[in-house]
Amino acid sequence: MLDRISLTRFRNHEVTELAGTSRFNLLVGENGAGKTNVLEALSLLAPGRGLRRAALADMVQHDADTGFAIGADLRQDDGEAIRLGTYTESDHPARRRVRINGAENSATALGEWLALTWLTPAMDGLFTGPAADRRRFMDRMALALDPAHAAYASRYEAALRERNRLLTDDRAPESAWLDAIEAQMVEHGGKLIAGRAMLVDTLMSRIAHMPSEPFARPALTYAPGGTDSAEALSQALFDGRARDRAAQRTLSGPHRDELEVVHAAKRVPAAQSSTGEQKAMLVAITLAHAALAAQGRAGVLLLDEVAAHLDPVRRAALFDQLAASGAQVWMTGTELPPFDSISSEAAVWRVTGGSVERV
Repeated sequence: MLDRISLTRFRNHEVTELAGTSRFNLLVGENGAGKTNVLEALSLLAPGRGLRRAALADMVQHDADTGFAIGADLRQDDGEAIRLGTYTESDHPARRRVRINGAENSATALGEWLALTWLTPAMDGLFTGPAADRRRFMDRMALALDPAHAAYASRYEAALRERNRLLTDDRAPESAWLDAIEAQMVEHGGKLIAGRAMLVDTLMSRIAHMPSEPFARPALTYAPGGTDSAEALSQALFDGRARDRAAQRTLSGPHRDELEVVHAAKRVPAAQSSTGEQKAMLVAITLAHAALAAQGRAGVLLLDEVAAHLDPVRRAALFDQLAASGAQVWMTGTELPPFDSISSEAAVWRVTGGSVERV
C-alpha cells in the first residue's frame, strides 16, 4: 500500500501529508476543496500525464516560484518501504523528474512498482465522445500493463506529425524521406497496435467471467484503423502516399483506431445505452483492468466521486468487489453517508481549502 504521502506546492496543497493509510481511503469535502488534487498527485506516481492530462506548469501551486513535489512510501508485504517521488523544478518547469529510493530514475520505472487505475466524472462521456478519447483510454490501460507503451505512442505520434508535415509541403517529398519516417511509424506503430490488441483480448478474457449484474457487462472490440499489424501498416503507408498527399494527412494507421463497446446482454452500443448503464460498464472495465494491472505489482484504484453516481445496490456491489480486489482504494465524496458500509474499516480525511485533516 501507499503510505506517508506528501504533496508540496501541488495545486492548492501547499504542504499536505497523509499517513496511516488503509485499504480503503476516503477523502471527504466540499467541491473545490482539493480532493481530486490528491488523486491527481497519486496518479503521477505512474508513467504518463496523470488523470487530468494537465501541463506540469499548471500543477504548481498558484504564485509559487518553484516546482511541485509528490512522494509516497510503497509498503511491501515484508515491511520494507520503497520511496517513490516525482517533482518539477523552477528552471525546468516542463520536465518531470522521478526518484526511487532517492536515486534518479525514469517515469517508466514507476510502472515496475505500481499499477494505477482511475475512474473520474470526466470519463462519463467516453462512449459518446470522439474516438481519440477512446484511443487515449486504451493507451492508458495498456500503459499500466506495459510501461513502455507510452514511448511507442509518443514516438509514433512524432513520426506521424513529421509525415503529415511532408505531405502538406508544396514540393513533393522525396521517397527517401518518406521511407525513413514511415520506417519509424511502422516500428512504433506496430508495437502500439500489438499492445492495444493484447489489452482488449486480455480484458475480455477477464470480463467474460464477471457477472452481468449489477454492473452491465460490456463487450469490447479493438477496431484497427485500416491496419492490424506492422506489415499491414508498412504496406498501407507506401500504397497510400498519393492518396494521403491529396488529403494532406495520413489516412491509415493506429491514429485512426477505435475501441468499440457494446452492452453484452442487450447487444446495444454503449453510446446508445442509458447513462446509468454507461457508468456501470465503465466501472466493470475499470475493475477488470485493475485486477489485470496489479498482477505482480501493488495495485491502486483512484475513484473520483464514484459512489454519488451509483444507486445503493450497485454501490454495495462495488464496495464488495473492491474489498475482494486486494488493491488499495482511494475515493472522494462530498459527504460520508454513501460510504457508511465501509467507513469503519477506512482511513478518512476531511479536505478543506487544500488542507487535509484525519477524521
